[in-house]
Amino acid sequence: MKVRQDAWSEEDDLLLAETVLRHIREGSTQLRAFDEVGDALNRTSAACGFRWNAVVREKYEDAIKLAKKHRKDRKRQLAQEAKSTAFAAPIQQPVYQVAGHTSLVQNTNVNNEMREREITLNDVIYFLQDMNGGGRQEALLKQENEALKLENNKLSSKVKELEQQLEKLNEEHQVIEEDYQSLIQIMNRARRMAILDEEGEERQSPTFRMDKNGNLEKIAK
Repeated sequence: MKVRQDAWSEEDDLLLAETVLRHIREGSTQLRAFDEVGDALNRTSAACGFRWNAVVREKYEDAIKLAKKHRKDRKRQLAQEAKSTAFAAPIQQPVYQVAGHTSLVQNTNVNNEMREREITLNDVIYFLQDMNGGGRQEALLKQENEALKLENNKLSSKVKELEQQLEKLNEEHQVIEEDYQSLIQIMNRARRMAILDEEGEERQSPTFRMDKNGNLEKIAK
């Protein structure tokens, strides 16, 4: 699945607009245009469709009208050509039996005429199907937009949850830091008191000397 998180550039928007307008003029669907742009920009078709409907489309309203008019004129021309060729009398080609096999003798001009007629009819069928699929295309775009909105809501909820967890961790860290500082102060006071006690004992320790009989006697300071 192709996904890109970076922002759209002006060149990306221009490519999206040119591709969609070209597909509209040629009688294709916007979904095909979104697929083409997605392949070119390494994005999803849904992301291209959302970008077109949310940002780019409003900048090209006049161009869209011209493209639709061009498509309508082209469809009308193709329909007239199809109508004119549909009533043409079919040309019967002679069939010959050769060595037990049926062989159809083909005429070059007839073949060319039949191929042109076939292409024209297929084009008409394609455009008629495309016209009938307009509502389906709109429904698909709406479905894709709803899916993107749902995904965006989920991500927003997840971000909010992570922010709350971060705030809680910061509060716990602050409490631990305060407890640590209090412990350091207590240890420093205990260390100073121990030093003072040792110095006091040294000052108060008695001095003894031995008398002539070999006994120790305390010397007053």
